[in-house]
Amino acid sequence: MAQQINKKVLVFVLLLGGFLSILNQTLLNVALSKFMEVFDVGATTVQWLATGFMLVNGVLIPVTAYLMKRFSTRQLFISSMLLLLVGSIICAISMNFTILLIGRMIQAAGAGIIMPLMMSIVMFIYPPEKRGSAMGLIGLAMIFAPAIAPTLSGFVIEYASWRWLFIGLIPLVGIVILLAFKYLINVSEGSKAELDVRSVIQSTLGFGLVLYGFSNAGGHGWDDVLVLTTIIAGVLVLVLFTIRQLRASDPFLNVRVFQNKTFTMTSFINIIITMMLYADMILLPIYLQDGRGFTAFDAGLLLLPGAIINAILSPVTGKMYDRFGAKPLFIIGLLFVIPSMWVVTDLTETTTFSFLMIRTIFLRIGLSFITMPLNTAGLNALSKELVTHGTAVNNTVRQIAGAIGTAVVVTIYTSRATNYAGDLANQGVSEGIKEWASIFASSDSYYFMMILAIIALVITFLTPVKNPKSSETSTEL
Repeated sequence: MAQQINKKVLVFVLLLGGFLSILNQTLLNVALSKFMEVFDVGATTVQWLATGFMLVNGVLIPVTAYLMKRFSTRQLFISSMLLLLVGSIICAISMNFTILLIGRMIQAAGAGIIMPLMMSIVMFIYPPEKRGSAMGLIGLAMIFAPAIAPTLSGFVIEYASWRWLFIGLIPLVGIVILLAFKYLINVSEGSKAELDVRSVIQSTLGFGLVLYGFSNAGGHGWDDVLVLTTIIAGVLVLVLFTIRQLRASDPFLNVRVFQNKTFTMTSFINIIITMMLYADMILLPIYLQDGRGFTAFDAGLLLLPGAIINAILSPVTGKMYDRFGAKPLFIIGLLFVIPSMWVVTDLTETTTFSFLMIRTIFLRIGLSFITMPLNTAGLNALSKELVTHGTAVNNTVRQIAGAIGTAVVVTIYTSRATNYAGDLANQGVSEGIKEWASIFASSDSYYFMMILAIIALVITFLTPVKNPKSSETSTEL
């Protein structure tokens, strides 16, 4: 019984740390215009508060497989929380943009370690038939935090100083650190693993360039020389990195996890779902603010009910995964997601706020049936020694998919908005061109996301997923 209580306490501490890390990741997205005003910087410069965080986060995630071999669970978790604390203090007292950005990068270094660490610990301490429930709890942090961040941020920006975005985090992170010192046990002890410096350089350069290229593609266009150069260079470096990992006897990041069909297929679905999630989180506020004149706080409020329902459902769908397996949940989830994308392919200037809120609730119900069962099914298919590599790969894939989803949907939106604005001007329309163009372009962008959801459904039917109750962890490779 004591062991069971220890597991619950362990997951609770991890959950709090993960929630704060992921909340912090998207907390500044709706506050960027405020920072432009406060520090007198342009849109390209201020974007680094989001882009820089994602880059540091993205390049650190692949390193976690090595870090989990080298250091103990306690050392890694407490270190990541200390980085988040130090970064938050620097941001809160920053007097210029450079100091704010440095603090943000330090925060990102802490946040990058957390998600793979949380997933790996759950996979180690729970048997296959109970992992769904535990991963469902982690889904509280993964899904609820980024969804609640815009509402919270919008409220703080509107009614208090921007510094409270960071001051509010400081005592909460401090509490998590104290809890970790008291209750966090070592699931794995560190070992004297050799660091492959060349692999670290290749991983950092490759993932960093790819993430940087895609994160700038939406704003600068796909024909921009810097965007194309960074993406191509990043892909070439990642090819060299992959070859090195395949040849290594003890790889830095074991890409052989993709030899497992279940893991590979769930990774494809993961990419599509993440692309849709990130794209929807950027597209809906654009439509509401640019097309309809709502505030950032209004846009955040619209997302809130869906986020709360998602959080409530995540542990429930985790238990359902343990009982029924992944495939039925994927299908149910996508049968919610596809209509949720279809109903916003004909947005107008009279589409009601309540309709969009109900639609977003349906979308979030669908995603709660998919997100954590997806991660659990993919990792359950791996042998125990590959789990840390699987979690690192999983989270890296999500980072890149989020950047690609955002870039693609912004590109579609921008090009369609430009075309519609030109057409309206040619037809003699003189007023409200920007708003009309934004509404039409948002509808077209949702067609793309609906097609993605249908592709995910097709891949689901082709994915071999075993029921966790009827099988132990697969060692198929």
